[in-house]
Amino acid sequence: MPGHRFGVENMMGVGGGIVTADSQKNLEIAEDLCNRRKPEQALPYLFRAMEDENNLDAFIQFAFLHHIPEGIEVLEDAERKGRRALKRRLGNDCFDDSGQYVGNFYQVVTTRPYMRVLQAQVRLYFENKQYEKSAKTIIEMLRLCPGDNMGQRTWLGSMLLLTNRYSDALSFCQTWLDPNRPSIVPRGGTAFKAPSSTCYDTEVEDKISKFGNGAMAYNAAVAAFRVFGDGDLARQYLRIAAKINPIILTKILAKIDKPKGFNMLPRTSNGPEDAQDYLFLTQDVWMKNDVWEWANGSQDARSNVIKACSNSACGAVETKVAQFKRCAACKKVVYCSQSCQKTDWSKHKPQCQQHQEVRNTIRAVCRGRTLPDSAVPTYSADFVGGGVAVTEHVGFDDD
Repeated sequence: MPGHRFGVENMMGVGGGIVTADSQKNLEIAEDLCNRRKPEQALPYLFRAMEDENNLDAFIQFAFLHHIPEGIEVLEDAERKGRRALKRRLGNDCFDDSGQYVGNFYQVVTTRPYMRVLQAQVRLYFENKQYEKSAKTIIEMLRLCPGDNMGQRTWLGSMLLLTNRYSDALSFCQTWLDPNRPSIVPRGGTAFKAPSSTCYDTEVEDKISKFGNGAMAYNAAVAAFRVFGDGDLARQYLRIAAKINPIILTKILAKIDKPKGFNMLPRTSNGPEDAQDYLFLTQDVWMKNDVWEWANGSQDARSNVIKACSNSACGAVETKVAQFKRCAACKKVVYCSQSCQKTDWSKHKPQCQQHQEVRNTIRAVCRGRTLPDSAVPTYSADFVGGGVAVTEHVGFDDD
């Protein structure tokens, strides 16, 4: 979903109103046509939208309609336009570490279209296998906004691994996996330092396993393996990662084909959508012979991906990774046979339907659509100028 259709910009206009009404309207028509798979019909509206050079989102949409090399050129031009415009509005020092804006970019609504240009660059650089440029752009985004409101933090470890910057990758992941890190991490964790070789104690491991990010843990595991070898630290990270998001390790060990693209659906943290995105970014790193053999040999990690049939009356356990089939609707449970799935359906049905209701509600909110009748209580927050704008999309009944 385009960021300008959500939160404060949905009320104030793109970038807080820096784009003319005609340009924004043309952009919205073009985006709707693209969503309906009619890109040729969208082009005239995009050309009109781009007559206002402040409408960086129009350039982003235009870039994704081109072949990747040409799209990158469009985005690099948009980045230069956006940078000049921000210096005019906020002052020539707005990109300086000593200025008042660096570290708080996303809270300044005017900067958001520029940040979306950088986000689009990250993706196209990656898809064009320009991993170093992708990493460099994410590092710049985290410098400007350490809070990572654009959600690029989980990509950086993967880009660093793809450029063989294993020590930096481990340093970065250790910073963000630390449950005692400060609320604001300087430069978003990109002031890389020598990584630690010390394992976590049991209490910290349990905390990270419950609340940590799967992509960070998996990247820490392979980075620790590259930096320190097959030791306790690398195995601990792999064990933690398998607990946080077992789907990733399941697909790696089962040698399931790499995804063909990103999962564009709304998601909950550390779910199947996150797993698909991580594998699209990073599966090549894990399929190198020495890394795969190491991961496959970790019994602690494997124990988290070997599943028992979810029919409690059955008791069957997989003899190999990904042997049983997951429920196609919620992907939360597995069954050894269709018979067991049918037998367990009356028990599983409420949980499965609730999961689908949550996903449908999130999808409707993110796409700006009418909420389904079964929508669960949902709120969204947008941080602007030090304050928080909270929107209640559907809440609890008064009674």
